Amino acid sequence: QVQLVESGGGLVQAGGSLRLSCAASGRTFSSYAMGWFRQAPGKEREFVAAISWNGGSTYADSVKGRFTISRDNAKNTMYLQMNSLKPEDTAVYYCAARLTSIVTTRPTDYASWGQGTQVTVSS
Repeated sequence: QVQLVESGGGLVQAGGSLRLSCAASGRTFSSYAMGWFRQAPGKEREFVAAISWNGGSTYADSVKGRFTISRDNAKNTMYLQMNSLKPEDTAVYYCAARLTSIVTTRPTDYASWGQGTQVTVSS
């Protein structure tokens, strides 16, 4: 198992930016596919973005062109740069690790999860 800790959430006005970080434990971080998911009150957890071990990425249509996922394997850390934020981006954001190198968009494919960080976008 890998331990994950998110940081960087907060309150921001619409149109603003935030950068989330996800610090991972474990010596094999570089071999994991990693993902960001979010969950708004009363809604199911949804896919945001995912990144493979070598940097290949995929995004949900709702964030494409506004969010950028990246990772620094030397620091065991993944990031989510969020620009042009909208009120509908308000949610708890979770990072997740898949104990293979293959990226997927299904939450059930990810074995390890962080505790989540709140992102609130005001209009």
